[in-house]
Amino acid sequence: MSLDITVIQESDEALGLRLDGTVDSDTAPELEAKLGEMVHESISYLGLNMSGVSFISSAGLRIVFKMLKLMKSRDGQLMVTEMNPGVEKVFEVVKLMPDLSVFGNSEEMDEYLASLQKAEDS
Repeated sequence: MSLDITVIQESDEALGLRLDGTVDSDTAPELEAKLGEMVHESISYLGLNMSGVSFISSAGLRIVFKMLKLMKSRDGQLMVTEMNPGVEKVFEVVKLMPDLSVFGNSEEMDEYLASLQKAEDS
């Protein structure tokens, strides 16, 4: 299966992507290249809407972990929204979940990002 990557939010400090399809050894290089191209030095908040992801392999998890490590090094966050139960279970099994910010939907993540931006403007 393929992977579609759509930009759903972009600013100087934040990037939101929607992923649709599978994140496996065939599609992980495409995701890694896209993230490498889009996650420039000022990005410290990365959101991944995974409602359309039906499967994630270890290759996909490696990229998520790499982005998590990068965001933490920038004192930022990797946020994941709308994982289906099967994908969420994979994250729980590999113990990534405690380090991720997981939101039930995009609106919750947007409210959180808005509150961060208001706090920085104050």
